[in-house]
Amino acid sequence: MSLLRTLCGLPLVAACMGAACDTVRSDADAAANASFPVPKLIAHRGGTADRPENTLVAIEAALARQVDMMWLSVQLSADGEPVLYRPASLGALTNGSGRVADWSAAALAQLNAGWNFAETGPGGIKHYPYRSRPVGIPTLRDALRAIPVDIPVVLDMKSTPAEPLTVAVAQLLTAENAWGRVLIYSTDAEFQRTFAAWPRARLFESRDATRNRLVGATLGQTCGALPASGAWAGFELRRNVEVVEQFTLGEGRSAVRAVFWTKDSVRCYREKTRANLVAFGVNDIAAYCEAKRLGLDAVMVDSPKEMAGIRAQVMQDPARCNN
Repeated sequence: MSLLRTLCGLPLVAACMGAACDTVRSDADAAANASFPVPKLIAHRGGTADRPENTLVAIEAALARQVDMMWLSVQLSADGEPVLYRPASLGALTNGSGRVADWSAAALAQLNAGWNFAETGPGGIKHYPYRSRPVGIPTLRDALRAIPVDIPVVLDMKSTPAEPLTVAVAQLLTAENAWGRVLIYSTDAEFQRTFAAWPRARLFESRDATRNRLVGATLGQTCGALPASGAWAGFELRRNVEVVEQFTLGEGRSAVRAVFWTKDSVRCYREKTRANLVAFGVNDIAAYCEAKRLGLDAVMVDSPKEMAGIRAQVMQDPARCNN
């Protein structure tokens, strides 16, 4: 659970960040919002709900659903090769153990990245289809070559220290002539510094900067210094947070389901510049329609299979998002 510290009183916080943040739209609002295009689909980890995440089979399946962008997790192997994997432990998803950094890229390719990928069958019984047809951990080079050049790729930096991974990724993007099709993201702000040494790097705004701007726009009606035009910013549409109020005799805490992307926060980004805004964790038609009503550019989805169907419904009947 995230921790947000604020000087606002708890009644104001509850009003700003709780269920009351859901805006009651007028007929005029609905008509105006119908003009926004449908948000693009970004396959989260290649489509983590449909196939073993960050694998070539996930990428292939997501492309078959005509996703607009690909989001991939990157770590560094023992021999300095950028590879696609997310958790800290190989045991979380594979039949291996230890860290990615302990294995060579060739050895990682021999592990089964689909070992713990489960599907639920009749009667709620889980089965593991990829235990009999293993899929390895791919290199970033393999992934870039498998993805059409007109599909933008977001690389989520997942291992530290930042410097070695940055250098390895930058050298690979240069060798593959791929800088123009790639965006860089990380929850670790250190990557903002390390990639600054590479002028061709296009980075998402840091997560800290995005969070502070969204909270400021929603609670304090402030925006702060805007990013450059064309910048990318992403955050969850909603997220469980804990608001902490500090006072002389201690502190008070309130757990809330916070709404981060609102008309005010979108306006903050769009009044004086043109930013590309992405909502994370959009996995049903209600969230997709909310992103469309706000005019967000793209949504990160876990199941391209399901969300491609929802996108098709909304494109065929935009009024579905006015309910």
